[in-house]
Amino acid sequence: MKYHFLFLLCAALAAQEPDPSHNPRTSPADVATGAKTFRSHCSVCHGPNGEGGRGPNLAGGRFYHGSSDLELLRNIADGIPGTDMPGLFYSPDRIWQVIAYIRSLAAGGSALPAGDRARGDALFRSKGCFQCHRISGEGGRLGPDLTLIGKSRSPDYLRRAITDPNADVAQRYWVVTCTDNSGTRYQGFMMNQDTYTVEFIDMQGGLHTMMKSDLKDYRVEKVSKMPSFQNALSATELDDLVAYLCSLQPKGDPR
Repeated sequence: MKYHFLFLLCAALAAQEPDPSHNPRTSPADVATGAKTFRSHCSVCHGPNGEGGRGPNLAGGRFYHGSSDLELLRNIADGIPGTDMPGLFYSPDRIWQVIAYIRSLAAGGSALPAGDRARGDALFRSKGCFQCHRISGEGGRLGPDLTLIGKSRSPDYLRRAITDPNADVAQRYWVVTCTDNSGTRYQGFMMNQDTYTVEFIDMQGGLHTMMKSDLKDYRVEKVSKMPSFQNALSATELDDLVAYLCSLQPKGDPR
């Protein structure tokens, strides 16, 4: 896919743009068109407003794989190796418009929570979150690793995940429940499935691969095992917990 980026760069030069390393498509009309492309192709992972989801938060203006216009063009055109980010095979103009829209999100900013990080850290521990989540090697493995969660999720996304865990459940955390022909019941998190087999990790961390033909019943629920804390936290406590999670950033990040 790296050839796509080279193609885009050559196309920009051929169009005699004054400086192909800077976005030439930044008008309000370009931003509006870029927003449409983003919502149809990027929002599934990055959220409809770039707030983060299965992909990183883009609304905060921090880009960890290069932040110049040319680097963003390359990342969008070719994808990012070692991540789930695929390439977007579009013309230079259309990708520049997506970049213009992303820049507009960052310009708008993402309000930081007003909570207290230290109190949020204490809440995270007292509410038993370490039973399922890991931070810097400490904690369980059933839930997502939160070591750098502040990098990839916005405050609004984190708040929603705490109060409504079913709002966005990745396939990795869909719940498999099945019973084999001997009557043994299993429950765990989906890893993979195809027409004939299912692979999942049970609640004790054991990996199972089963033939569907050997199961008396089998169902998959696209729900989260995490309980909602909507009524378990006060507004102040929720602010504190979100502030703590937002602080979990790569070393050197200003937040």
